[in-house]
Amino acid sequence: MDAAKAVAAGPRTAEIAWGHKDVQLYHLGIGAGVPATDPDELRYTLESRLHVLPSFATVAGAGSPGVIGGLSMPGVDVDLAHVLHGGQSVEVHRPIPAEGSAVATSRIAAVYDKGKAAILVLRTEAADAEGPLWTNDAQIFVRGEGGFGGDRGPSTRPHAPEGPPDLVAERHVREDQALLYRLSGDWNPLHADPEFAKLAGFDRPILHGLCTYGMTLKAVVDTVLGGDVTRVRSYRTRFTGVVFPGETLRIRMWRQRGAVQVAVTSAERDDAPVLTDTVVEHDTRPT
Repeated sequence: MDAAKAVAAGPRTAEIAWGHKDVQLYHLGIGAGVPATDPDELRYTLESRLHVLPSFATVAGAGSPGVIGGLSMPGVDVDLAHVLHGGQSVEVHRPIPAEGSAVATSRIAAVYDKGKAAILVLRTEAADAEGPLWTNDAQIFVRGEGGFGGDRGPSTRPHAPEGPPDLVAERHVREDQALLYRLSGDWNPLHADPEFAKLAGFDRPILHGLCTYGMTLKAVVDTVLGGDVTRVRSYRTRFTGVVFPGETLRIRMWRQRGAVQVAVTSAERDDAPVLTDTVVEHDTRPT
């Protein structure tokens, strides 16, 4: 991998579009709609009331430049078997419409040298005729590509929250959750094919990290932000563990002014960490 060439390479652009069915499918894929007639759930599932969770930005216009596309950028030639999705962040510049189109522009924003590994930061910015919509950053961890003498990158992490959480929510992951979520565009067989999962070292398929990411944001919006998706300004996390369909996410939340700090674990596996360094920044309108 040539870090300087990767960062200097020109951006890639793609036209993307989405409709209410794409939004509804995404919301169903992250567990919305239970109970089906609950008014609080209908805002995620009924087209006449539809509000869009900001994490939808990670799948909007499936097929647009994404994590895999970032691995084919100039200067990047790595083995997929050495690649992990290390973290994700999204900043929303204004509410995402239920139907729309945009131009998505992707580039390698940074390459950090972690010694035995490198971290690529793939930045995707989406804008429509009215201006910027969102900025996504995917942190891609590549084993064996460090040691080139580059910048180690920022080392600041959120301070660990003190005291017991202000709120704890549990969200069950259905057995078919990964099968439904992958219909939003992530066709990696790791999340559906038991034989492929075994080749990757798992005894069964695992849930998409970005599905857990979406489920967690929905829990925060529903329990802390009064169900108002427009209050979210940004959302970032670090993926630290896997989730298996059928498990329960235990989502601990600590309120701060203008933010919620979150830790997500697997309830069935002795609270094994799943998401860490997780922060949802929001405006301070009262619920």
